[in-house]
Amino acid sequence: MAYESFTLDILSERFELRFKEFDNLYGQVKAVTASDLLLATLQRNLPLIVNKGTEKARSELIIAPVLVEIREILQRQIAVFSGIAFNVDRKLGLHGFCDFLISQDPLLIEVQAPIIMLVEAKKEDLAGGIAQCVAEMVAAQRFNLKRGKPRAKIFGIVSSGTDWRFLELEGTEVRLDLRDYSIQELEAILGVLYFMALA
Repeated sequence: MAYESFTLDILSERFELRFKEFDNLYGQVKAVTASDLLLATLQRNLPLIVNKGTEKARSELIIAPVLVEIREILQRQIAVFSGIAFNVDRKLGLHGFCDFLISQDPLLIEVQAPIIMLVEAKKEDLAGGIAQCVAEMVAAQRFNLKRGKPRAKIFGIVSSGTDWRFLELEGTEVRLDLRDYSIQELEAILGVLYFMALA
C-alpha cells in the first residue's frame, strides 16, 4: 500500500484519525496580493489546461507557479519540492511520491524537517485526493517527530489548479474545509497558503 491506496476508513482505523468538516475553515484569513508576474503567468497558462489538462499539466502550469509565489513572498525561507519520493514508513504504507511537499527549512538539496504542507494535484475530483493527501500529512507528522521538529499542525491541499481545497492535521484530528476556492479567488488562496506557511 502507498499513499494513493489509502481510503478515509483505512486512515481512521490504522492511525486512529478523527475527521471533522467545516464550512469555511479559513474564511477569516487575510488575502495576499498576487504579483504581476504570477498574474501574467496564470493568464498565459490557464487556457492550456481548461477542459483538458492532465494532472501533470495542471500541476506544472498552475499549482507550481502559485507555490513559488508564496516562496517569493516569504523571501525564499521555505523550500518547495515537486514530484518527490517521500518514503517514511513502508510497513504502515507511508511511502510513495508527493506532488508537492513544502518544508519550513529553505534547503533545496534535500527535504528537511519540519514539513509544513503537502499538495496533491488532481485533474478534477478534489474529494478523490483527500485520503491520499491525509496519508502524506500523517507521514509528514511522523517525519517531523522523528527528526525532533514536531509541529502542532500539518497542512494539506488538494487542487486541480483551478479549484483548491484545504485541510489540516492536528494530533489525530483531521479538519476538512468543505469550501472549494476557485483560482478566480487567487488572493484568498495566497492568503491561506501564507497563513499555513507561517502557522
